[in-house]
Amino acid sequence: MVDQITPTETESIPEAIVAEPPMYQVILLNDDFTPMDFVVRILVELFYLSTEQAERVMLEVHHKGRGVCGLFTREIAETRVAQVNQVSRQNEHPLLCVMEPAPQ
Repeated sequence: MVDQITPTETESIPEAIVAEPPMYQVILLNDDFTPMDFVVRILVELFYLSTEQAERVMLEVHHKGRGVCGLFTREIAETRVAQVNQVSRQNEHPLLCVMEPAPQ
């Protein structure tokens, strides 16, 4: 004969608290040789900015020496930086892209 198994109350497992991942800014740096239309094209194609937004960032790079393209998690920021630098070199432009931790 099989003993009857009675259901027992399961202990509730508290939900894990997951912290938001740190964010990073992807930044374009100004140079005197890369054409402005190439910078706008990069911003539209790789960062999915509208043409108007891309032109604003491009002018910020031109006038202030650097411009923020967006905020991303570390892995995505690293990928975007590598893409910009690769496309720039393929097109023989010295445009440089870097990442840094976003301000808190």
